Amino acid sequence: MEIKKDKTLSRVVGASLIGSTIEWYDFFLYGVVAGIVFNKLYFPADDPIVSTLLAYATFAVGFIARPVGGLIFGHFGDKIGRKSMLITSLGIMGGSTVLIALVPTYNQIGIWAPICLLILRILQGIGLGGEWGGAVLMTFEHAPLKKRGLYASLPQIGLSIGLLLSSGVVGVLSSTLSDSQFMSWGWRTAFALSSILIFLGLWIRLNVSESPEFKKVKESNVESNMPIKDMWKNNTGNVLAGMGARYIDGVFFNVMGVFSITYLTNSLDLSRTEALLGVSAAAFVMCFFIPIFGHVSDRFGRTRTYLIGSLVTGLSALPAFWIMSNSNGSTLVIWLALIIPLGIFYSSVYGPEAAFLQSYSRLQSGTQECLSYINFPEFSLVV
Repeated sequence: MEIKKDKTLSRVVGASLIGSTIEWYDFFLYGVVAGIVFNKLYFPADDPIVSTLLAYATFAVGFIARPVGGLIFGHFGDKIGRKSMLITSLGIMGGSTVLIALVPTYNQIGIWAPICLLILRILQGIGLGGEWGGAVLMTFEHAPLKKRGLYASLPQIGLSIGLLLSSGVVGVLSSTLSDSQFMSWGWRTAFALSSILIFLGLWIRLNVSESPEFKKVKESNVESNMPIKDMWKNNTGNVLAGMGARYIDGVFFNVMGVFSITYLTNSLDLSRTEALLGVSAAAFVMCFFIPIFGHVSDRFGRTRTYLIGSLVTGLSALPAFWIMSNSNGSTLVIWLALIIPLGIFYSSVYGPEAAFLQSYSRLQSGTQECLSYINFPEFSLVV
């Protein structure tokens, strides 16, 4: 029986990790090319700064759409099941990414080019909103009680692997193709590759069992008729607190992992390939430190780990950019200024984050391990 539970847990962790990797690859691929491709091909303007700002504005729209996706998929995840919603979110995310590879440029179809990008970016955000909460929830609910910090951090590695893949793929294409080849069709290849990842992810997720806590609720016939309504009625404070806690994660990561690429290439004249390699190196280091800090939260407490990690991470941003701007062109110094704050400090926030939000909500709701499904729908963490 114990062996069967271990196999089930391993399969759930593997499926959650691979699924989140695919989702984050798709999501961050847009950000990686926004400031080096989309600003030129889809948002042309007399001022390059305006073009870049417009390109990043559509990137930001994906984050605005994430809570919407969390609400939609969380509601139906509580009604229908986590597994089916995870499969659906993967299809939406992957499908919209592949379609981005096919969108004609501004010179070809005019204003419809950025409009199409905007619509597909919204779909990406909705898909990721349903993915993140569902993936960590599935792992958290399958994991042993004393190791939930560690196991809930494993799907989080998908963020670092996804960033590593997206920046790595674009870096390889950028270094092996001429600039004209990269700008005409090379970047589209990176988006088209998502089609392979989609089929892999769907095949794995179709072979994963439903969450045991969801099954328990279904069998007990105590499920809510309207989870989204009950969530806002009974847990408004928890949801708002969860949204606030995620600011340090979302803002810091996108400044260091996405904006830094444009900053290094446009302001410090670092080559596109070197900037992408620096971010890729930080993402590689992050793969190891995320589960380390997830385990630390099991030993020393979720709140303490998250609080200290947030303070250190937030305070490291300005010194990191100061070091980059005063590096005298040293690529190694610039890379270290990315790797240490993004690869290590940020992991102290993102590693324990899923378990921290889960545990906090359950504690505030006055329960111990098995919180009532009505009081804690999965989407309360997705924002």
